[in-house]
Amino acid sequence: MGSRYLLDSNTVIDYVGELLPEPVAMTLDSMFNEELNISIVVYIEVLGFNGRIESMKRLQAFLDMGSIYYVNRIVALQTIAIRKKHKIKLPDAIIAATAMVHNFTLLTRNTSDFKKIEGLLIANPHEL
Repeated sequence: MGSRYLLDSNTVIDYVGELLPEPVAMTLDSMFNEELNISIVVYIEVLGFNGRIESMKRLQAFLDMGSIYYVNRIVALQTIAIRKKHKIKLPDAIIAATAMVHNFTLLTRNTSDFKKIEGLLIANPHEL
C-alpha cells in the first residue's frame, strides 16, 4: 500500500454524496477498501450537520466503517504547536495534528487551509 490517508470532512461529504468525478471515486473506492481513517473531529462535523435522513444514514454507515482517531495528549500537544504558529481554526488544527502524529496524508479539497503547516502532507482528492 502507498500513502495512508486521513479524510477531511469535505472529502467524506463529496465521496458519500457522489460529487467526485468517476475516476476519482474509483481510486478512492480502492483506497477505502484497504483503509479508512477518520479524525473524531471529522466524525462530529459530518454527523453534526442537520441533513436529510437518507443522506445522514449513508454518512453514518460510511464513517462507521473507518478507524476513528481520538485526541490524545500527543495530538493535543501537536495541535497546540500548530495553533501557536498559525492562524487556523481549532477543528482544522486538530485534524492536521492527527494526520501528523499518525503519519497520514490529509485528504482534503481545502488544501489552502492546511498548506502553510510544515510537516503536514496534504492531497486533494480531485487531483488523485
